[in-house]
Amino acid sequence: MTRLPTRLPDARLPEGQEKARTVRAMFDTIAPRYDLVNRVMTLRLDVGWRRRTVAALRLPPGAVVLDLACGTGDLCRELTRRGLSPIGFDFSAGMLAVARAPSPLVRADVLRLPVPDAVAEGVTCGFALRNLVALDPFARELARVVRRGGRIALLETAEPPNPVVRWGHGIYFGKVVPRVGGWLSDPDAYRYLPRSAAYLPPPDELVALFRRAGFPDLRRTRLAGGIAQLLTGTRA
Repeated sequence: MTRLPTRLPDARLPEGQEKARTVRAMFDTIAPRYDLVNRVMTLRLDVGWRRRTVAALRLPPGAVVLDLACGTGDLCRELTRRGLSPIGFDFSAGMLAVARAPSPLVRADVLRLPVPDAVAEGVTCGFALRNLVALDPFARELARVVRRGGRIALLETAEPPNPVVRWGHGIYFGKVVPRVGGWLSDPDAYRYLPRSAAYLPPPDELVALFRRAGFPDLRRTRLAGGIAQLLTGTRA
């Protein structure tokens, strides 16, 4: 089993191409038990969050939706269940190898999608923003591939605003998750994943970034007391 290429000191997170290599190797490694660990760590809350993500698109049956960083195909399956037509994209060969989805799956960098302009009515992305090398080019790529009037729904972790909930979440996310992930999968990966939330900008900056890119009505909804967030918007 491939391990992360390096053990990074707690004080440092990788950047640029080092981050891309680290993230790709990590997801190749944890792919076989990724769904199991997600269900255990979130107490299956992630299932409901994905359903809410797809519902937030508010698209008609048959609409083409690009699911970016599709992983094992959770969102693709939910999109198909709702009568939509998803295409999944991920740069991890390991994830795509174990994906269970009835839709087409493509190995690609989501910052440079191999599709024409304005090809999709919608885009989804689940828990991947913090794993991207940069967010600005990602937002611009969404604006390129989504046609006017199309919708995006981006699901991501978040930091709860309530201090007590934030304290408890910090202990769970920072201490329990790495231990559970280490038991069930790869210890290095599940030490890294909780720390990777530090890549996300503050909520106001995150919303502004996508509004500038071409989704002026983008809104942020807190889920489960703020431990997750859903960003939704319409292409202007």
